[in-house]
Amino acid sequence: MSCHCGRYEKFTDRRDFLKKAGAGFGLLALADLLKGEGLSASDAEGLHSQLSGLNPMALRQPQYAAKAKSIIWLFMEGAPSSVDLFDPKPELTKRDGQRITIDVFNGNPGPLMKSPFSFQQYGESGAWVCEKYPNVAKHVDDFAFIKSLYSESNDHVPALYQINTGIPRPGFPSAGSWVTYGLGSDSQNLPGYVVLGNNQGVKGGPLNWSGGFLPTSYQGTLFRSSGAPILNLTRPDHVTREDQRAQLDLLKQINTEHLQQHEGEPDLLARIQSFELAYRMQMEATDLTNFSSESKETLALYGLNEDVSKNIGTKCLLARRLIERGVRFVQVYSDGEWDAHSDLKGNHSHHCASTDRPIHGLLTDLKRRGLLESTLVIWGGEFGRMPVSQGNGGRDHNPNGFMAWMTGAGIKGGTSYGETDEIGYKAVKDRVSVHDLHATMLHLLGLHHEKLTYFHNGRSYRLTDVAGEVIAPILA
Repeated sequence: MSCHCGRYEKFTDRRDFLKKAGAGFGLLALADLLKGEGLSASDAEGLHSQLSGLNPMALRQPQYAAKAKSIIWLFMEGAPSSVDLFDPKPELTKRDGQRITIDVFNGNPGPLMKSPFSFQQYGESGAWVCEKYPNVAKHVDDFAFIKSLYSESNDHVPALYQINTGIPRPGFPSAGSWVTYGLGSDSQNLPGYVVLGNNQGVKGGPLNWSGGFLPTSYQGTLFRSSGAPILNLTRPDHVTREDQRAQLDLLKQINTEHLQQHEGEPDLLARIQSFELAYRMQMEATDLTNFSSESKETLALYGLNEDVSKNIGTKCLLARRLIERGVRFVQVYSDGEWDAHSDLKGNHSHHCASTDRPIHGLLTDLKRRGLLESTLVIWGGEFGRMPVSQGNGGRDHNPNGFMAWMTGAGIKGGTSYGETDEIGYKAVKDRVSVHDLHATMLHLLGLHHEKLTYFHNGRSYRLTDVAGEVIAPILA
């Protein structure tokens, strides 16, 4: 028997006793922690409301004033070559065909290979852009180029895991999951984190947008770019909306009663929420892919009237429509792969053609709608490519030096940070780790990367692990 709130309560068994006694000690510890942080009783009540409510995506305030409200990550899977797109190396042209000795090349590197493309300077910043990206080049004065990135693996799957989760191993929360865990979402009728995948399937699969050990509510939701965005979302014709609502109400009642008997089960809470979100999405998500309200000029701006750019253009337009509706984090994967082990000229020419107009359309549209001021746009892949030739005019993987660019909310346009060596092999000046990239992204959202943590398996984890510094020189 136990005295609880002025009445006696009977324990059903030893496990029940330990559960209720343990909860009491936990509350004592929580009270001490809250006191130590200087939080008032009202703050504690607000925290309890957030944690125990049925809406994991409830909007939460940033830790400090944020420049960005949302993120669109343009992910060029397969690894585009920096020296062939935005970072020309005159030394490669000068020494084209020469063989060099670097241990990491395993003694048989192949000859140095100059870029097959010509370059031109654009904008007041004079940024160099290859001939295959003429429309993207119009925006360089809004870009902050990060030309000294490096990562740990030269294999696609672990490199994809690292750029997405910070760790080159599976099982960790993705960046989008951390962001929605920290901030929730402005949209209650769509997922807070949406992934627009590619036509061949992303290497490493859904683990790239997994919630890892975070509650499953925060994992990314894969959308299709045509038809129903999510399979099996449409209500069967023989089921009326009223009947479906009654079914969901009954299911919610049963699941909620079950949850009360299994406190602290975030996956069960996520399941309850997912049923309700799916119901609300039946109207909202289907409307997303209906472009009838978009002008012909807008559709052409995104390249939807050209076969080569239609698929990517559709996803870029969807990304804009998603953030307009309050979605926090959208990741857009390019179709095919930039993985040019042979015929880099043909490979990169195709991928530039498929992404050039859509990216230009997205940036132009965001700016004229006033959305670029609150949206951070990121472009890049999982690593870069070697300066030497492999096979028939291709380049191998290179995690030692590659690049990305950022634009939009809080970014100082027309800037370039970091450098690789004279042939583009290795980052040598102002080197930037993946953790630094993530720390900068979180900073612009008003989240301190060292304070956004989740306790799991005996320790506090964070997106940036035990490293990471904000890249201050590229911030406005």
